[in-house]
Amino acid sequence: MKIVRFRSGDDIAYGLAEAAGVTLYNGSPFVAWEATETLIPWDSVQLLAPVLPSKVVGVGKNYADPADEMGGVVPEEPIVFLKPATSVVGPESRVVYPEISEEVHHGGELAVVIGRLAKNVRAEDAGQYIFGYTAANDVTARDLERRDGQWTRAKGFDTFCPLGPGIETELDPLEKLSIVCRVNGEVRQGGFTSDMVFGVAELIEFISQVMTLLPGDVILTGTPSGVGPVEPGDTMEVEIDGIGTLLNRVVKKS
Repeated sequence: MKIVRFRSGDDIAYGLAEAAGVTLYNGSPFVAWEATETLIPWDSVQLLAPVLPSKVVGVGKNYADPADEMGGVVPEEPIVFLKPATSVVGPESRVVYPEISEEVHHGGELAVVIGRLAKNVRAEDAGQYIFGYTAANDVTARDLERRDGQWTRAKGFDTFCPLGPGIETELDPLEKLSIVCRVNGEVRQGGFTSDMVFGVAELIEFISQVMTLLPGDVILTGTPSGVGPVEPGDTMEVEIDGIGTLLNRVVKKS
C-alpha cells in the first residue's frame, strides 16, 4: 500500500492513497493509527514530505558508475554521511539554490524508511525494521563539497532533501526497479536498484552498528550515474518503479 502525509485545509495527517483520493487515518503509522471512513479527494490534498525523520543517513558511491564519475573507486564498505532533518521537503516543494554556491547538482535515489527502533541489526533481520520506500533527491553543492573536503555543508542546506510522493510498503529493491532523474523533461540519470554495491539489508546492518535508527528515519541508498548541475527555474523529477514521481523546482533564494 502507498502511504502519504498530507495537508487538507488546516489539518495535517497520514492516509492511504487511493484512485479517487486519500483515505484518512487517525494517528501515525509509526506509533498507532486507525483507518476512518473519510475519503478526501485529490483536489483537496496537498502532499507533504512523507516522514519527518530525526535524521537522514546518506550513502555515497553506492553505484559503480558514479564512483568512477566522482573520481573514486568502489568502496570496500559503505561510505555514510548525514543530512539534517531541516533539509527535508516534500513533493512540489521548492529547492532553494544557495547564494554561496555556484554548482548545485541533482541526485535521484531510492530511500528506505525505518519502521521501528533499530540498533545492531543483522542483515538477515533487516526486513523487520523497514517500513517502506520512497523517492529522494540528494541535492548537493558540489563546489562547496570540493572546497570543504567533506560533505556536511554541501548536502545540508535547507530544502536539499526532497522526499516523496509517498511511502510504498510493498516493494522489493532486489528486483530490477528503475530509477530515473529528469531535469526539465530531459533524462539525466537512469539505473536500477539491483545495481547497488551494498544492498538495503547490508546498509541497515552497517549503519545500525554506528547509530540507533528511529521510526521514521530515512536511509538514502545512493545515486546512479548522470548527476549534474541544475539552475534556478529548473524542474527536477525523480521517478522510481512502484513509488511514483517526486517533482521539485529549483528557485533563487528570496
